[in-house]
Amino acid sequence: MGELTQDQLDQFWRDGVLVVENAVSEQDLADMRSVFSDWVEQSRAHDADYGETLDGRARFDLEPGHTAQTPALRRVQSPEEISKIYANIMRRAQTVDWVAQLVGPAIKFHHGKINSKLPGAATKVKFHQDFPFQPMTNDDMVTALLFVDEVTLENGPLEVVPGTHKGPLYAHWHNGVFTGAVADEVFESHAEKAIKCTGKAGSVCLMHSSVLHGSAPNLSKEPRTLYITTYYAEDAIELSPNALPSTLTHELVRGEVSGRVRCTPYEMLLPEVPKDTSFFAQQAEAQG
Repeated sequence: MGELTQDQLDQFWRDGVLVVENAVSEQDLADMRSVFSDWVEQSRAHDADYGETLDGRARFDLEPGHTAQTPALRRVQSPEEISKIYANIMRRAQTVDWVAQLVGPAIKFHHGKINSKLPGAATKVKFHQDFPFQPMTNDDMVTALLFVDEVTLENGPLEVVPGTHKGPLYAHWHNGVFTGAVADEVFESHAEKAIKCTGKAGSVCLMHSSVLHGSAPNLSKEPRTLYITTYYAEDAIELSPNALPSTLTHELVRGEVSGRVRCTPYEMLLPEVPKDTSFFAQQAEAQG
Protein backbone atom coordinates (compact mmCIF):
# COMPACT_ATOMS: atom_id res chain seq x y z
CA MET A 1 0.00 0.00 0.00
CA GLY A 2 1.23 3.52 -0.81
CA GLU A 3 0.56 6.77 0.97
CA LEU A 4 -2.44 7.47 3.15
CA THR A 5 -5.32 9.00 1.23
CA GLN A 6 -6.72 12.41 2.06
CA ASP A 7 -9.79 10.70 3.55
CA GLN A 8 -7.55 8.65 5.83
CA LEU A 9 -5.60 11.73 6.89
CA ASP A 10 -8.86 13.55 7.62
CA GLN A 11 -10.16 10.60 9.63
CA PHE A 12 -7.03 10.48 11.76
CA TRP A 13 -7.17 14.16 12.64
CA ARG A 14 -10.94 13.98 13.25
CA ASP A 15 -10.93 10.85 15.41
CA GLY A 16 -7.33 10.63 16.61
CA VAL A 17 -7.18 7.00 15.45
CA LEU A 18 -6.92 5.14 12.14
CA VAL A 19 -6.58 1.42 11.32
CA VAL A 20 -4.70 0.64 8.08
CA GLU A 21 -4.12 -2.80 6.58
CA ASN A 22 -0.90 -4.28 5.16
CA ALA A 23 1.65 -2.35 7.16
CA VAL A 24 4.07 -5.28 6.92
CA SER A 25 4.49 -8.37 4.75
CA GLU A 26 3.48 -11.94 5.60
CA GLN A 27 7.19 -12.77 5.98
CA ASP A 28 7.62 -9.91 8.45
CA LEU A 29 4.70 -11.27 10.48
CA ALA A 30 6.12 -14.78 10.46
CA ASP A 31 9.52 -13.50 11.60
CA MET A 32 8.05 -11.41 14.43
CA ARG A 33 5.91 -14.30 15.63
CA SER A 34 8.88 -16.65 15.59
CA VAL A 35 11.02 -14.32 17.71
CA PHE A 36 8.20 -13.71 20.18
CA SER A 37 7.46 -17.45 20.43
CA ASP A 38 11.09 -18.03 21.36
CA TRP A 39 10.80 -15.42 24.11
CA VAL A 40 7.63 -17.07 25.42
CA GLU A 41 9.45 -20.40 25.57
CA GLN A 42 12.37 -18.80 27.42
CA SER A 43 9.94 -17.27 29.93
CA ARG A 44 8.98 -20.76 31.13
CA ALA A 45 12.31 -20.88 33.00
CA HIS A 46 11.48 -17.77 35.05
CA ASP A 47 9.08 -17.10 37.89
CA ALA A 48 9.59 -13.31 38.06
CA ASP A 49 10.29 -10.45 35.65
CA TYR A 50 13.76 -10.79 34.17
CA GLY A 51 16.31 -9.34 31.75
CA GLU A 52 17.58 -5.78 31.89
CA THR A 53 16.95 -2.59 29.94
CA LEU A 54 19.00 0.57 29.67
CA ASP A 55 17.71 1.99 32.98
CA GLY A 56 18.18 -1.26 34.89
CA ARG A 57 14.55 -2.40 34.97
CA ALA A 58 13.47 -5.82 33.75
CA ARG A 59 12.91 -6.27 30.02
CA PHE A 60 10.49 -9.20 30.20
CA ASP A 61 7.26 -8.59 32.14
CA LEU A 62 5.37 -11.65 33.37
CA GLU A 63 1.68 -11.48 34.17
CA PRO A 64 0.63 -12.60 37.67
CA GLY A 65 -0.20 -16.31 37.42
CA HIS A 66 2.60 -17.06 34.96
CA THR A 67 3.96 -20.61 35.28
CA ALA A 68 6.24 -22.86 33.27
CA GLN A 69 3.19 -24.87 32.22
CA THR A 70 1.11 -21.81 31.33
CA PRO A 71 3.47 -18.99 30.38
CA ALA A 72 2.10 -15.46 30.42
CA LEU A 73 4.70 -13.12 28.96
CA ARG A 74 2.71 -9.90 28.66
CA ARG A 75 5.35 -7.35 27.69
CA VAL A 76 8.83 -7.12 26.19
CA GLN A 77 10.42 -3.72 26.66
CA SER A 78 12.43 -2.31 23.74
CA PRO A 79 12.48 -5.51 21.65
CA GLU A 80 14.19 -3.65 18.80
CA GLU A 81 17.30 -3.41 21.03
CA ILE A 82 17.73 -7.18 21.12
CA SER A 83 16.18 -8.30 17.81
CA LYS A 84 17.30 -7.26 14.34
CA ILE A 85 13.87 -8.28 13.04
CA TYR A 86 12.02 -5.87 15.33
CA ALA A 87 14.61 -3.13 14.73
CA ASN A 88 14.02 -3.50 11.00
CA ILE A 89 10.24 -3.22 11.43
CA MET A 90 10.67 -0.16 13.65
CA ARG A 91 12.72 1.60 10.97
CA ARG A 92 11.35 0.36 7.66
CA ALA A 93 7.71 -0.74 7.97
CA GLN A 94 5.12 1.10 5.92
CA THR A 95 3.90 2.37 9.29
CA VAL A 96 6.84 4.77 9.51
CA ASP A 97 6.00 6.42 6.19
CA TRP A 98 2.38 6.87 7.28
CA VAL A 99 3.44 8.48 10.57
CA ALA A 100 5.75 10.79 8.60
CA GLN A 101 2.72 11.85 6.55
CA LEU A 102 0.83 12.66 9.73
CA VAL A 103 3.40 14.50 11.86
CA GLY A 104 6.53 14.70 9.69
CA PRO A 105 8.15 14.87 7.31
CA ALA A 106 10.96 14.40 9.85
CA ILE A 107 10.19 12.01 12.72
CA LYS A 108 12.12 10.32 15.51
CA PHE A 109 11.63 7.05 17.38
CA HIS A 110 10.55 7.43 21.00
CA HIS A 111 10.17 3.89 22.35
CA GLY A 112 8.95 0.42 21.51
CA LYS A 113 7.38 -2.55 23.27
CA ILE A 114 5.48 -5.76 22.67
CA ASN A 115 2.18 -6.10 24.55
CA SER A 116 0.72 -9.59 24.44
CA LYS A 117 -2.46 -11.04 25.81
CA LEU A 118 -2.21 -14.79 25.62
CA PRO A 119 -5.46 -16.81 25.72
CA GLY A 120 -7.18 -16.30 29.06
CA ALA A 121 -4.87 -13.41 30.04
CA ALA A 122 -6.48 -11.41 32.80
CA THR A 123 -4.68 -8.12 32.22
CA LYS A 124 -7.07 -5.22 31.75
CA VAL A 125 -5.71 -1.83 30.75
CA LYS A 126 -7.59 1.02 32.39
CA PHE A 127 -8.37 4.05 30.28
CA HIS A 128 -5.57 6.56 29.96
CA GLN A 129 -3.82 8.91 27.55
CA ASP A 130 -0.23 8.31 26.45
CA PHE A 131 0.93 11.93 26.36
CA PRO A 132 0.81 12.41 30.18
CA PHE A 133 3.37 9.56 30.41
CA GLN A 134 5.74 11.23 27.92
CA PRO A 135 5.30 15.02 27.74
CA MET A 136 7.06 16.79 24.88
CA THR A 137 7.26 20.42 23.79
CA ASN A 138 4.52 19.64 21.26
CA ASP A 139 2.06 16.76 20.93
CA ASP A 140 2.70 15.70 17.34
CA MET A 141 3.24 12.16 18.54
CA VAL A 142 1.76 8.94 17.18
CA THR A 143 1.60 5.48 18.74
CA ALA A 144 1.56 2.73 16.11
CA LEU A 145 0.06 -0.56 17.28
CA LEU A 146 1.02 -3.26 14.78
CA PHE A 147 -1.26 -6.31 14.88
CA VAL A 148 1.09 -9.30 15.04
CA ASP A 149 -2.02 -11.45 15.50
CA GLU A 150 -5.52 -10.86 14.22
CA VAL A 151 -7.34 -8.57 16.65
CA THR A 152 -10.96 -9.52 17.26
CA LEU A 153 -13.77 -8.30 19.49
CA GLU A 154 -13.06 -11.18 21.89
CA ASN A 155 -9.28 -11.12 22.36
CA GLY A 156 -8.89 -7.79 24.14
CA PRO A 157 -8.82 -5.17 21.36
CA LEU A 158 -7.79 -1.58 21.88
CA GLU A 159 -10.76 0.60 22.83
CA VAL A 160 -10.52 4.25 21.85
CA VAL A 161 -12.72 7.29 22.43
CA PRO A 162 -12.66 9.17 19.10
CA GLY A 163 -11.99 12.89 19.23
CA THR A 164 -10.53 12.97 22.75
CA HIS A 165 -7.14 14.00 21.38
CA LYS A 166 -8.73 17.44 20.90
CA GLY A 167 -9.96 17.68 24.47
CA PRO A 168 -8.27 18.13 27.83
CA LEU A 169 -5.29 16.21 29.11
CA TYR A 170 -6.81 14.40 32.07
CA ALA A 171 -5.08 13.92 35.41
CA HIS A 172 -3.41 10.55 35.93
CA TRP A 173 -2.45 11.48 39.50
CA HIS A 174 -5.08 10.80 42.16
CA ASN A 175 -4.66 11.49 45.89
CA GLY A 176 -0.95 11.99 45.40
CA VAL A 177 -0.47 8.70 43.52
CA PHE A 178 0.36 8.36 39.82
CA THR A 179 -2.19 5.72 38.85
CA GLY A 180 -1.51 5.61 35.12
CA ALA A 181 -5.24 6.01 34.49
CA VAL A 182 -7.91 8.68 34.37
CA ALA A 183 -10.44 9.04 37.17
CA ASP A 184 -13.41 6.68 37.16
CA GLU A 185 -15.83 9.52 36.48
CA VAL A 186 -13.85 10.53 33.37
CA PHE A 187 -14.00 6.98 32.05
CA GLU A 188 -17.70 6.68 32.83
CA SER A 189 -18.48 9.90 30.98
CA HIS A 190 -16.78 8.57 27.83
CA ALA A 191 -17.37 4.81 27.99
CA GLU A 192 -20.40 4.74 25.68
CA LYS A 193 -18.45 6.56 22.96
CA ALA A 194 -15.56 4.08 22.89
CA ILE A 195 -14.96 2.06 19.72
CA LYS A 196 -13.01 -1.20 19.41
CA CYS A 197 -10.12 -1.31 16.96
CA THR A 198 -9.99 -4.70 15.25
CA GLY A 199 -8.31 -5.98 12.12
CA LYS A 200 -6.37 -8.72 10.45
CA ALA A 201 -2.74 -9.47 11.30
CA GLY A 202 -0.40 -7.04 9.59
CA SER A 203 -2.73 -4.08 10.11
CA VAL A 204 -1.65 -1.12 12.20
CA CYS A 205 -3.67 1.16 14.43
CA LEU A 206 -2.26 4.71 14.30
CA MET A 207 -3.26 6.54 17.45
CA HIS A 208 -2.65 10.13 18.54
CA SER A 209 -0.82 10.28 21.86
CA SER A 210 -3.61 12.26 23.54
CA VAL A 211 -6.49 9.92 22.65
CA LEU A 212 -8.27 8.30 25.60
CA HIS A 213 -7.95 4.51 25.36
CA GLY A 214 -7.80 1.20 27.22
CA SER A 215 -8.49 -2.50 26.63
CA ALA A 216 -10.31 -5.46 28.15
CA PRO A 217 -8.89 -8.90 29.04
CA ASN A 218 -8.47 -11.59 26.38
CA LEU A 219 -11.54 -13.83 26.72
CA SER A 220 -10.80 -15.92 23.62
CA LYS A 221 -8.63 -18.93 22.83
CA GLU A 222 -6.49 -16.87 20.45
CA PRO A 223 -3.48 -14.68 21.33
CA ARG A 224 -3.46 -10.94 20.81
CA THR A 225 0.06 -9.65 20.37
CA LEU A 226 0.92 -6.09 19.37
CA TYR A 227 4.25 -4.53 18.47
CA ILE A 228 3.89 -0.93 19.62
CA THR A 229 6.19 1.85 18.44
CA THR A 230 5.88 5.53 19.25
CA TYR A 231 7.21 8.24 16.94
CA TYR A 232 7.26 12.01 17.30
CA ALA A 233 7.88 15.12 15.23
CA GLU A 234 11.58 15.90 14.97
CA ASP A 235 11.06 19.42 16.34
CA ALA A 236 9.74 18.17 19.71
CA ILE A 237 11.93 17.73 22.79
CA GLU A 238 11.22 15.57 25.85
CA LEU A 239 10.22 17.35 29.06
CA SER A 240 10.56 14.41 31.47
CA PRO A 241 12.66 11.22 31.61
CA ASN A 242 11.70 8.61 29.02
CA ALA A 243 9.77 5.82 30.79
CA LEU A 244 11.14 3.25 28.32
CA PRO A 245 14.63 4.45 27.39
CA SER A 246 16.72 2.44 24.96
CA THR A 247 19.86 2.81 22.91
CA LEU A 248 17.63 3.65 19.92
CA THR A 249 15.59 6.38 21.61
CA HIS A 250 15.50 9.60 19.52
CA GLU A 251 16.83 7.91 16.40
CA LEU A 252 15.84 9.89 13.31
CA VAL A 253 13.87 7.45 11.14
CA ARG A 254 12.59 9.81 8.44
CA GLY A 255 13.59 13.26 7.17
CA GLU A 256 16.39 15.55 8.27
CA VAL A 257 17.35 17.31 11.49
CA SER A 258 16.00 20.87 11.54
CA GLY A 259 17.87 22.26 14.55
CA ARG A 260 14.59 23.82 15.72
CA VAL A 261 12.18 23.24 18.59
CA ARG A 262 8.42 23.84 18.38
CA CYS A 263 6.32 24.46 21.48
CA THR A 264 2.55 24.32 21.93
CA PRO A 265 0.69 25.50 25.05
CA TYR A 266 -0.68 23.00 27.56
CA GLU A 267 -0.47 22.23 31.26
CA MET A 268 -0.13 18.91 33.07
CA LEU A 269 1.51 17.31 36.08
CA LEU A 270 4.76 15.55 35.24
CA PRO A 271 4.49 11.74 35.26
CA GLU A 272 6.10 9.42 37.76
CA VAL A 273 9.11 7.56 36.41
CA PRO A 274 8.14 3.88 36.80
CA LYS A 275 10.15 1.73 39.18
CA ASP A 276 8.60 -1.58 38.10
CA THR A 277 8.90 -3.31 34.75
CA SER A 278 5.94 -1.54 33.15
CA PHE A 279 2.93 0.68 33.73
CA PHE A 280 0.81 -2.45 34.23
CA ALA A 281 2.26 -2.50 37.74
CA GLN A 282 1.42 1.18 38.27
CA GLN A 283 -2.20 0.58 37.36
CA ALA A 284 -2.37 -2.60 39.47
CA GLU A 285 -0.92 -0.87 42.53
CA ALA A 286 -3.39 1.99 42.16
CA GLN A 287 -6.24 -0.54 42.19
CA GLY A 288 -4.96 -1.89 45.47
